[in-house]
Amino acid sequence: MTIPYLDPNIIHFPNVKSALKEPNGLLAAGGSLSKDWLLEAYSLGIFPWYEDSQPILWWSPDPRLILIPEHFCGSKSLRKLVKKQVYKVTFNQNFSDVLSKCKTSNRKFEGTWITNEMAGAYTRLHRLGLAHSVEVWSSGYLVGGLYGIALGKVFFGESMFSSVDNASKIALFYLVLHLKEWGFELIDCQVRSEHLLSLGAIEIPRSVFLGKLNALISNGEKLGEWRVTEALIEKEFGYNG
Repeated sequence: MTIPYLDPNIIHFPNVKSALKEPNGLLAAGGSLSKDWLLEAYSLGIFPWYEDSQPILWWSPDPRLILIPEHFCGSKSLRKLVKKQVYKVTFNQNFSDVLSKCKTSNRKFEGTWITNEMAGAYTRLHRLGLAHSVEVWSSGYLVGGLYGIALGKVFFGESMFSSVDNASKIALFYLVLHLKEWGFELIDCQVRSEHLLSLGAIEIPRSVFLGKLNALISNGEKLGEWRVTEALIEKEFGYNG
């Protein structure tokens, strides 16, 4: 297995066609997690994924898991739960805690891929208005959420967590609802997940994904404040409450 090692002082990625087939999508090592490196990576369909004992590893798997907001499949029970508004949902109110809980709750038996270095990098992107979180609250406690990066008309989902049943699904439901309203056309889910497949995600060839990505990022625009609009819940269900 041979992959190039990237000079952190020169932002440059090899063509994704050179990514390994096994492990699927491993493209390069090294580089940096600065804002410019990360934005370049995501715009090319590349993302970092590594553990504390490893250098920064960059990936572009084939096929790619995506979710079209219009094709989100929320079950009847999930929609009923959202309609009842049992949980409070917010955007960007506690990015650091969402990231922290994703870090400690995911891949429990494999080690986590959200290293301290990565946590710091995504926190910086959040402060710049590029990374966003969705929080789900119950009785004042954070019980679920997700975070990711928004570029153009694409939301790059990074991680989600749930400490009570369906909390992460509720976060995704609200995210999808608002992304549709804002004209987003694609959620990048990166790699195969049975959980996301059950919610309407599909796998597509990397070449198709990159074609969609190029068009949607170049045609996008920076959004204003991210906030939950209850009018969209009323619009979705016909009334509020």
